[in-house]
Amino acid sequence: MKGYLEFLKRSDPEIYEALIGELNREQAKINLIASENYAPPVILKITGSLLTNKYAEGYPGKRYYSGCEFADRVEELARNRAMGLFGSEHANVQPHSGTQANMSVYFSLLKPGDTIMTMDLSSGGHLSHGAKSNFSGKLYRVVHYGVNRETEVLDYDEIRAIAEAERPKLIVAGGSSYSRLIDFEKFRQIADAVQAVLMVDMAHFSGLVAGEAHPSPIPFADVVTSTTHKTLRGPRGGFILARAEHGEKIDASVFPGVQGGPLMNVIAAKAVCFKEATKPKFKRYAQEVVLNARVLADKLASNGLRIVSGGTDTHLFVVDLRPMGITGKEAQEILDSVDINVNMNEIPYDPAPPNITNGIRIGTPAVTTRGMHPEHMDFLGDLITTALEKRHDAMALAKVRSEVQGLARSFPIYHEVSP
Repeated sequence: MKGYLEFLKRSDPEIYEALIGELNREQAKINLIASENYAPPVILKITGSLLTNKYAEGYPGKRYYSGCEFADRVEELARNRAMGLFGSEHANVQPHSGTQANMSVYFSLLKPGDTIMTMDLSSGGHLSHGAKSNFSGKLYRVVHYGVNRETEVLDYDEIRAIAEAERPKLIVAGGSSYSRLIDFEKFRQIADAVQAVLMVDMAHFSGLVAGEAHPSPIPFADVVTSTTHKTLRGPRGGFILARAEHGEKIDASVFPGVQGGPLMNVIAAKAVCFKEATKPKFKRYAQEVVLNARVLADKLASNGLRIVSGGTDTHLFVVDLRPMGITGKEAQEILDSVDINVNMNEIPYDPAPPNITNGIRIGTPAVTTRGMHPEHMDFLGDLITTALEKRHDAMALAKVRSEVQGLARSFPIYHEVSP
């Protein structure tokens, strides 16, 4: 990898400078963005491999181009490893992203105007679950369920009542900022009661499922979608798991319905990612991610910050900043100034616009990859609290930034790719 950077420095210094800037940023800052992680160097190399060159429209054994024998082998390995890892009857590893995986499922099982029922965005859902600005909110009639205003957790009796009143054709469970375990069996019962298809979007917690640190939706869902770059710690991309009866429709929806040629280099990296997730060290990693999240949430709570729903069962949680008198956008900028990366995030029933918000989302996949443990989460919790409480004190912020930089240096990342 050093060699390619040296070549790039000579041939395209502008891109070289941007890449080195990104390398330095990732090394120097503490990443608490729940949807990000550090892909292992082998994943980076495979994603940039010569499989980039191969056009392989279609599926193994049914390509529209010749010379696909090795692409076929790679895709079959990825498919079989995904099915083996999660215990699924069918897998499609071609989606370029989680949203395109969701799109493919919708297109295979729904018609425009059909009713879908999903978690409201402010309660923890995702844009591709029917947000008005997204294709899903424009093509389908969307009915949302949310969390209870008092407990900030899912109320399954209320969800059942909404489903019985609205009769959706598809129910989506899962989201991007809901911090509690989801009862997939209850969602199955609700879906059966209204004869709906149950889809689970496990993009955020699929790595936790693989590592046995989170219940699996596979026994209960008709279709499961995911990404590979969050808790699975793989390349950026998506995949779909499904019961065999839906496999043919889903495959046709991915190609030629939504996408053209698959990214074979990324599919190869997905195959490696799935294999890595079968190893005992990955199980330890997944369990540590959850433990770190709980410890960090508890520390912030003990320091006086309000945690949505009171805590977390997963890799992430949301902080309600209203008691501190700052917005999510302000908090994101304050923490970035001390080299801690989080993202502003809506809280349940948030009155603030989504580009401001009253909360921040915090996650532990990336810091756990760096090797940090619960004692470091305690330390981080104090640093975050100090930065937010003393946001107008330049000296205090400078001290926090120095402490953060020291912590980052203690847990180096990508040191082997430095030019």
